[in-house]
Amino acid sequence: MASASMVLSQKKFGNMGYYTIRQLVAGLIGLAALWVISKINYRFWRRVSLPLMIFSLLLLAAVFLPKVGFAFGGARRWIDLGILTFQPAEILKITFIIYLASWLDARRQDISKISYGLVPFSMMLAIVGVFLIMQPDFGTLGIIVLTSGLLYVLGGGKRSQVTTLIILGLALSMLIIQLAPYRMNRVRTFLDPEKDPQGKSYHVNQALIAIGSGGFLGSGFGKGLQKYNYLPEPMGDSIFAVYAEETGFLGVSLLISTFGFLLWRGMLIAKKAPDVFGRLLAGGIVLWIALQVFINMAAISGLLPLTGIPLPLVSYGGTSLVITLASLGMVLNVSRYT
Repeated sequence: MASASMVLSQKKFGNMGYYTIRQLVAGLIGLAALWVISKINYRFWRRVSLPLMIFSLLLLAAVFLPKVGFAFGGARRWIDLGILTFQPAEILKITFIIYLASWLDARRQDISKISYGLVPFSMMLAIVGVFLIMQPDFGTLGIIVLTSGLLYVLGGGKRSQVTTLIILGLALSMLIIQLAPYRMNRVRTFLDPEKDPQGKSYHVNQALIAIGSGGFLGSGFGKGLQKYNYLPEPMGDSIFAVYAEETGFLGVSLLISTFGFLLWRGMLIAKKAPDVFGRLLAGGIVLWIALQVFINMAAISGLLPLTGIPLPLVSYGGTSLVITLASLGMVLNVSRYT
């Protein structure tokens, strides 16, 4: 992150370490939250799941209030409190997992019934979806829908019901994509990235140049060229491309292996959890992080259409870093009782 941000940081603030220092502060706050939450019995979150969910929805609504929410890059996703700016959608990721884990645990005997399981589950997703589409934040919506679908299966939902949801979701996604020209352009770019390399396909082509330039060992820390005003958002959604250019295939393999280890350990903790809620909570958090890692890497590598999804624990963004670390604190607490 320090290497990816140095050029933009120097250009905007005359200080190469501006973004790095801010991220370090967020990281320290996140580690403190991880430590504190790892001491809190995970069953506590079940008791407050509904208030947390309502609070998250109120925050999502607050982004549309004048002088509270603000827009950037055509999206209205942030709340500005003066000394603090954050993204409510990042908070929603964990609060929705907590609420869904509690809800599935409470209904585990009848979750396979359509009227008792699938219908209310679909309604919950629809409510969340409306808020995120209005921002718009299609990437976060995709992460939440995919994570929720996997949790629904883990919670006892029938695969046939989830398959129905997937088909409906894909149909709705196609409709949403066609309603917004920039989303349709991303799909066309994905299908033919060489069609307009200086226009619609510029981002993915610059990312592929960065990844390809890394070779086996990479150009070395700080020596990548694509972050010099070639690659859009080098410290955000595109940070994986900068990392690949500077560390090469070897570094990428190490990073993917590290996330793979996190997924394996997290799912092992979930499997050995003493109750259903603990299993769903730990499993949901780890699956959310793993899905986000995969989508970010795949999108910037041209394997999926581009999305505005940060790389967990790596991309610049204080809210994302703090929430991810705090969520891992919950997983650590579940592991205390396995």
